[in-house]
Amino acid sequence: MILASIRSKVPGLELDGQLVIIHPNRLTVAILPDVQFSSLRQALESWGSSSAKLQNIDAQLRAGYWSHTVSTEQVVFCAPLPRSWTLLDGSAYVQHIKLVRKARNAELPEDLLTIPLMYQGASEGLLSPFDDIPLLDPTYGVDFESEVAIITDAVPQGTTAPEALQHIKLIMLMNDISLRELIPRELSTGFGFFHGKPPSSFSPFVVTPEELKDTWRGGKVHLPLETYLNNELFGSPNAGEMHFSFLQLIEHATKTRALGAGTIIGSGTVSNTDASLGSSCIVERRMLEKINSGTITTPYLKDGDRIKISMSLRQTNIFGSIDQVVRQIKR
Repeated sequence: MILASIRSKVPGLELDGQLVIIHPNRLTVAILPDVQFSSLRQALESWGSSSAKLQNIDAQLRAGYWSHTVSTEQVVFCAPLPRSWTLLDGSAYVQHIKLVRKARNAELPEDLLTIPLMYQGASEGLLSPFDDIPLLDPTYGVDFESEVAIITDAVPQGTTAPEALQHIKLIMLMNDISLRELIPRELSTGFGFFHGKPPSSFSPFVVTPEELKDTWRGGKVHLPLETYLNNELFGSPNAGEMHFSFLQLIEHATKTRALGAGTIIGSGTVSNTDASLGSSCIVERRMLEKINSGTITTPYLKDGDRIKISMSLRQTNIFGSIDQVVRQIKR
């Protein structure tokens, strides 16, 4: 299935959006009847029963029998989950960790290859794929981070990696917006990210794992993730080069707590050891410039810059595109 959330004025759906099903052509939206849930957040909280009802409607949509449809151009997409109980972001790509730590003149953790890095981010006010990226102050160093993300059902504390696969219900793309110049001071305090990690943005569509066919295996998506900055290809590293899979990220997250239905877990910035594939964030490119030439030439995002993130399978834009423009905010 391919699901999405659209902006709605229906009482009770203003914050969470209205759940819809997307036709495989990505051009047609199925408007749902009252089937005991109206938002994706509600559906995830009763996924065992709600998914069966959604699959029934999805089958009718694909067969051409579902009459209550509109064009994707007639709706306004919000983030699939405009708010979630929990948003966790891992750092599953070792190459990204090495380059970012070098940018901060920070040492690599001794357990880099055995224990995942993870932080808890903003889980409400999440941005749609087309919302502007607010530029509060150019000196903050606004950066994008192109990622894959999953959404889980309720996951018990102590879930192991082999048990985790059954809890991954949906997959999407994520732009983990980062304020690079604020992060070093925050991390130096020992308390971690806060101001440096404002709300992230997400792809318009979420898909169930079977939509990815054989490219979803081992708790990883084995496809290139394309990022364009101002209409020029910035990078297309393969998302399958995760050192820690989403299964391991779930195991790590549930070491001391259970996860509520609708938990979002990001992969961290997709990064490959092959530098010719480009980067999924500006700070990586800056570090490669410094290493290769001694001079950093790529600036952080500025007013008017456009960032586009997508992933294709057999010439189909699986998740739709995150397509955002940076806008200076006047105070």
